[in-house]
Amino acid sequence: MIQFTLQWVGFWERVALLLLVLAVGLGLQPEAARASHIRAGDIQARPDTTANPIPRRIFFRMTLYTDNASPVKQPAATIFFGDGTSSCLDGVPRLGGERPVPGSPDTSLNIYLFEHTFPSTGSFVVSFIGENRNRGVLNMDRSDDQSFYISTTITLDPALLGNRSPVLTTPAVDKAGVNQVFLHNPGAFDPDGDSLAFELRVSQREARPLQNVLGNPCTGTGTNTPLPTPVPNFRYPADPSISPGRPPLQVAYTGIPTGVPGAPAIFVQDVRTGQITWNAPNTVGIYNVAMVVREFRRTPLGRRLIGEVIRDMQIIVTGTGNLRPLLTLPPDLCVIAGETATGVVTATDQSSPTSPATAVDLFAYSGILPPATFRQTQFGPPTASGTFTWQTQCNNVAQLPYLVVFKAQDRPANPTPANPPLVDEQVWRITVIGPAPQNLRATPIVGSGADVNRVRLDWNLYQCANASRILVYRKVNPSNFVPEPCETGIPDRAGYTFIGSVPANTTTYTDSNPSPGGNNQGLERGQNYCYRIYAEFPLPAGGASIASQEACATFPGSPLRLVKVDVETTSPTNGQIQVCWTRPALGGGGALEGTPSYVLSRGVGLAPTTFAPVATITSLADTCYTDTNINTEEQQFTYRVEFVRTFPPSDNRAPIREVAPTASSVYTTAVPANPEATSVTVRWTYQVPWDNTQRPVTIYRRTGNTGPFVRLNTAPTTATGGVYTDNDPALRRNETYCYYVQTDGLYPGVPFLNSLINRSQVRCLLLSTPPCRPILTLAPTNCEELANRPVFPTAGDRYTNQLTWTLSNQPTGCDATIASYRVYYRPALTGPFTLLGTTTEQRFTHPNLEFNGGCYAVQAVAPGGVRSDTSNVACQDNCVFFLLPNIFTPNGDAQNPVFRPKNHSPVRQVRFQAFNRWGVKVFENVTTAADPVLINWDGGGPAGESSSGKASRVSDGIYYYLAEVEFADFANTKRTYKGWVEVRR
Repeated sequence: MIQFTLQWVGFWERVALLLLVLAVGLGLQPEAARASHIRAGDIQARPDTTANPIPRRIFFRMTLYTDNASPVKQPAATIFFGDGTSSCLDGVPRLGGERPVPGSPDTSLNIYLFEHTFPSTGSFVVSFIGENRNRGVLNMDRSDDQSFYISTTITLDPALLGNRSPVLTTPAVDKAGVNQVFLHNPGAFDPDGDSLAFELRVSQREARPLQNVLGNPCTGTGTNTPLPTPVPNFRYPADPSISPGRPPLQVAYTGIPTGVPGAPAIFVQDVRTGQITWNAPNTVGIYNVAMVVREFRRTPLGRRLIGEVIRDMQIIVTGTGNLRPLLTLPPDLCVIAGETATGVVTATDQSSPTSPATAVDLFAYSGILPPATFRQTQFGPPTASGTFTWQTQCNNVAQLPYLVVFKAQDRPANPTPANPPLVDEQVWRITVIGPAPQNLRATPIVGSGADVNRVRLDWNLYQCANASRILVYRKVNPSNFVPEPCETGIPDRAGYTFIGSVPANTTTYTDSNPSPGGNNQGLERGQNYCYRIYAEFPLPAGGASIASQEACATFPGSPLRLVKVDVETTSPTNGQIQVCWTRPALGGGGALEGTPSYVLSRGVGLAPTTFAPVATITSLADTCYTDTNINTEEQQFTYRVEFVRTFPPSDNRAPIREVAPTASSVYTTAVPANPEATSVTVRWTYQVPWDNTQRPVTIYRRTGNTGPFVRLNTAPTTATGGVYTDNDPALRRNETYCYYVQTDGLYPGVPFLNSLINRSQVRCLLLSTPPCRPILTLAPTNCEELANRPVFPTAGDRYTNQLTWTLSNQPTGCDATIASYRVYYRPALTGPFTLLGTTTEQRFTHPNLEFNGGCYAVQAVAPGGVRSDTSNVACQDNCVFFLLPNIFTPNGDAQNPVFRPKNHSPVRQVRFQAFNRWGVKVFENVTTAADPVLINWDGGGPAGESSSGKASRVSDGIYYYLAEVEFADFANTKRTYKGWVEVRR
């Protein structure tokens, strides 16, 4: 190995290597005898992109910066591949000779190109151990005795589709002046559009001799696995211990972070841009620091860490009288794909008594250079300037801005190591967004027969062919939404609801208002439906377009609407609620087809998941019904009314069903408002399709359990309820008071539905000291542990939620003597609670759940029966995870016979499609949570693949899949999984 190395070096290097051989023979550590020379470096990776790529073959480029004052050079390098192998001692030769670094005559650039084929998928740390760092680094001990260690972590995974590591474009050696702000940016970009995050890190070394790290077949005693550790006594450059007695201080600086003159010096790095700011060095010398550039892939499951590049850089601080130049950049820019991004960059050199202003050289670093260009047109003094130009394209659309690092470097009259050129560096951000889809049109299609009302949307073919899909949004009545500058998509404030998506090469969409189960519910008569669309771009770069202009369509006639849910009688067994609705009608005097009827159904709570039929009414003119013999004292009810038209069997038509938005009763609670029992807090809740907020509610009260109610007061209310405190001085302790509230609502824009009166049930209480309010805690489900199980859920797996609580001291002076606790539950983020049970302990277990999401609340009950105010609401969402395997074996041995998730959280629906390598769909199905295995592909193919024309088995091999998953969490999260699976028999 030594003979091989001697072919690459000159006389002084031979002497150094001879000394090394002698040192090893004497049992000394080789790094202690080798001359120092390495300043900085990093390693970057890319996949095999040759004509016949080899799987898991990766190409690497390592850049080292070396000290020209050292007689030792670096003609070859020792690389460790992270899989138990290495290049052996100096096994990677340098590409050509040393190269000069612009503006740094004391530093040379060394390039090493190498490749490696890894044995498997997984993550690997590819590292370099070099001979010693250059001498005199101030922020570590004995730098010339420390080896130099850098690494790059790569992830090999078919799902990453040939990922490339971040690229660092600016030199890793820079110059700074005493008592001046130092700025440096690595100019990093990701060729695949992945997001990057930056963090400072201590410089590292490998403490063992190389021979103790190298293993077979490199004739070493190790395992080819470096064990990096921090270099001895590493300190970040702003550490005051580097200059005892002269703590470094900040100077004035208007950048970010703004300088605070006289405050302790700082050395920081921006996590998003990588910009390093050192405000300010006070000691001449050499400093080293490492940074890690983390690479994150945006996936439907969120961000995934897929790689890291660790750069070790060097800063040379001089006592020069030269002052650094000052850059001026244009404001950050946002452009629509297809537009030209242009900006003029200027810089002026600062003059000092010992260093007059000079010309300034401008440089630009970015992943978009080329095709973008930067040309300097003036050098100064006084002003240098240059123009940046970039003709953007559709494939430049991205979620994150592109970063362009500009560097201004002055030209001192007599440059020396003590008086070097100085620089200013700043980052310019350019965001590229997609153009808005054009010419959106909405055409109403009035239903007839078995058809429902629907809207057909049409638009021009989207001009960016690389977009992945068009998203469609709808709202009732026009919006005044105007996108902000550089705002893409449709924000919540616009008032639209997402209703569907289509591939980006599609130019039409029909909205028939499908239900969660897939049935077309149709659009309501008498409504004006408005739409907008926008384009979404594929990951990892992501990005979106500006929203389209709005297009609206109106249906004639009047829809079916609930207008009344009025509690007429409060009773635990004989309660009554009157429910009323409007009569639907076609516009233009048309007649409704079929035999009509109303079907009224009832659910318990504010957001019931199931409804039970209450009545079927066959007279169109009969639009009210009184629901009797129900518990209106303790329960809140929500009603649904359907307008159903049926046809005789000979007509061969399915029934037509129109469903009105549901409406709940008003539910009231009343509790003592303070320990002195001098006031009462009355609260009410509801969930209705009309607007109750335009007029206040009216509160009624009576004294005792019998007698008339009197109008007490009015109070404002929100879209879901309100609160009122009864502070009447006439209230008496230990007296019973009863309350109910009356709402007054309207349907906006419907003049004849503008006084909708509805009463709550009656709530009575004994006015006494209230029990203390519980504070509830819900133990979280360990979703990560479940997601990492080999299989989940199995047939016996169920969720269990554990609740515990303590008593607060609220309201002040409350009664802590508690007889029992009432535990309430609801499965959704909003809606009514149902009583789970009572307990005398301050804990409760809710077992045998098919999903873990839900909300809980607790009430304390005093010995006299008075209930506390409800505790805080403790919620947790359902887990969201879904993992598909990469192989299944439908060969009849009952082992992995079908393709299904390895593990998954609760889902509502999965639409799965499989394609062969030519893009032909070979399988598709839609499964729901009712299917315990989901997907369940047994390897069968489509009809027509076999010679008989019947469905056949697909051939063994790789198939690509698209799984669109709707999870059963509160947000109805929808994620798309793309990948591959091997069918092996």
